[in-house]
Amino acid sequence: MILLFQPMNEENARFVLSWRYEAPYDIYNPDSDDVSEDLKIFLDPKNAYYSMTDEQGNVVAYCCFGPEARVKGGDYRSDALDVGMGLRPDLTGKGNGLSYVKAVIDFGRRTFSPSAMRVTVAAFNTRALRVCEKAGFEVKHVFRREDDGERFVVLERMM
Repeated sequence: MILLFQPMNEENARFVLSWRYEAPYDIYNPDSDDVSEDLKIFLDPKNAYYSMTDEQGNVVAYCCFGPEARVKGGDYRSDALDVGMGLRPDLTGKGNGLSYVKAVIDFGRRTFSPSAMRVTVAAFNTRALRVCEKAGFEVKHVFRREDDGERFVVLERMM
């Protein structure tokens, strides 16, 4: 599978913001009340959002690097590049997650040259946790998000 990364543009951001996941994964659905605020976040270069397209140019996933990938309440004091990503809803649960995560790791390594990478995953999302562990991430700590008490797991991977 060949994935192409490009800085997020408005068309791709609007497409990603239209994605809707089934429960319990619906916590990843964007807040549709104010798309303009979400667009600003996705398009601000300091947030390092990238769309990921397949060989046919279809957006299949997206990722971001840096503080935007953090969840309030976590301990992010260690020196690691934070990574967030989302897979198009119709592609989830098909057994290809590791390929996407490896592609993001490779792109992040080439682009940012970090000594370590860190991901934060909702604790109930056992599929994502399994994939991250297969990709070499190790659990560092578990915490509850400040605003709603949702549990999250922080994992890190040395480069």
